[in-house]
Amino acid sequence: MSEAQVLGGSVERGEEILTTEALEFLAGLHDNFAARRDELLAARGKRREEAKRTGKLDFLAETREIRESEWQVAEAPAALRDRRVEITGPTDRKMTINALNSGAKVWLADFEDANTPHWRNVVGGQVNLRDAIRGDITLDSNGKHYELKKDAELATIVVRPRGWHLDERNLTFGGRKAVGALVDFGLYFFHNVRALLANGAGPYFYLPKMESHLEARLWNDVFTHAEKELGIEHGTIRATVLIETIPAAFEMEEILYELREHASGLNAGRWDYLFSIIKYFRDAGEKFVLPDRNSVTMTAPFMRAYTELLVRTCHKRGAFAIGGMAAFIPSKDPEVNENASKKVHADKAREAGDGFDGSWVAHPGMVDLCREEFDKVLGDKPNQLDRKREDVHVTAEQLLDVAATEGSATAAGLRAAVDVGVRYIASWLGGNGAAGIHNLMEDAATAEISRSQVWQWVQNGITLDNGEKVTRELVRSVLDDVRKELDAEVPADLLTPAVELFEEVALAEAYPDFLTLSAYERIS
Repeated sequence: MSEAQVLGGSVERGEEILTTEALEFLAGLHDNFAARRDELLAARGKRREEAKRTGKLDFLAETREIRESEWQVAEAPAALRDRRVEITGPTDRKMTINALNSGAKVWLADFEDANTPHWRNVVGGQVNLRDAIRGDITLDSNGKHYELKKDAELATIVVRPRGWHLDERNLTFGGRKAVGALVDFGLYFFHNVRALLANGAGPYFYLPKMESHLEARLWNDVFTHAEKELGIEHGTIRATVLIETIPAAFEMEEILYELREHASGLNAGRWDYLFSIIKYFRDAGEKFVLPDRNSVTMTAPFMRAYTELLVRTCHKRGAFAIGGMAAFIPSKDPEVNENASKKVHADKAREAGDGFDGSWVAHPGMVDLCREEFDKVLGDKPNQLDRKREDVHVTAEQLLDVAATEGSATAAGLRAAVDVGVRYIASWLGGNGAAGIHNLMEDAATAEISRSQVWQWVQNGITLDNGEKVTRELVRSVLDDVRKELDAEVPADLLTPAVELFEEVALAEAYPDFLTLSAYERIS
């Protein structure tokens, strides 16, 4: 077995998490699966090159039998049968308590896009989850006391580990950096599986940013190995997969099939999905150039095709379909709150009407709005698995029909992309991956969309509504203006690297796959 070495600094109560036994468990995961992870990441690049050459993706001919044969995912455990409202957020101590108390059915405890992988967050988040599962979590902060509600239904914890592409440099196994996904999954499973089962729940996970059913197969093998190692019944682990990349949208059924003994559903990760489309077809011509981010609503034809196919696929296979994020957060301005409320109601009413079994919110203040719309449709039923949506027939062309999206690229949209991107990166570098920006709770997908859209507009020489052509010089000018505006608001030790990083990932000749890879090198 590979030798484990902890390179990260001391974290409060870290010794309770980074035990000899836990590190040995992680070493087993890495010895068995890290090399295959590397091979699958390399395969992503080859598939992307083919999409660049052809400007196309299609459903896989070699897996047609899976799509056409009869099979179902395993029946959901009781704790996951009603998911009408799910709240998302990082695993800091305050969020942990507030999310569990929020009234949501599920809390997505996030080690990925709403978290920054500072070592203190990676290890401290595991401490907080361990305490929460054992009902022993409190916090005193700024004169306030936080604790779990007594005799109340707490949200079911579903942990989102990092995506396959992210390493963890503060841990090595056999001299190589650890795989972030295996660290997050492994520590949580090792320390909590038996306590979770004793509580009537289980080890439940959200799996992000996969691009193929082969990556889902790898996760399934990881689950099977972990269950066997700890003597846990096969199928105890349950996973919901975020369909947030364009290639994964063409393999929804295959992904569920690979995980069928561990699967519980799919989620429409809308913001990362937009990022993926820009990224995947960034150099495939103007037909894949999107207008301003705010113009791309869930009613755009290609987004409707994606979400309706997701519901159809899930219910065909007995899995739950979970809707996208309502990112609005309460404001002190009543008019802002009223407008946000209307938008959330409309968004969740559409999802419930389309057959989704539940949806996401980013703030406890939005839980009741989401529940209200799903209650109207669900009533006393826990879900809508009986709605098969056999009326839905989605083609590859419909999934890729970006050109039919209404809207245009505007000067205001360019400025907003730069502003939000820089603000978020500064927050991320400071250790906060869930940032309230302009009355929205933003995560890493926000910055990825912002810088990717700028990169695509530059590369395609897009002309804005004011007649200006998007060039590197124009972007640098806007970036300079944004920096001056934020100078009094954002500390210089965060603003300067944020501006530098945004310029690096938005204006590079060769497109960087993930800005978080570059950002990770700038934190400790």
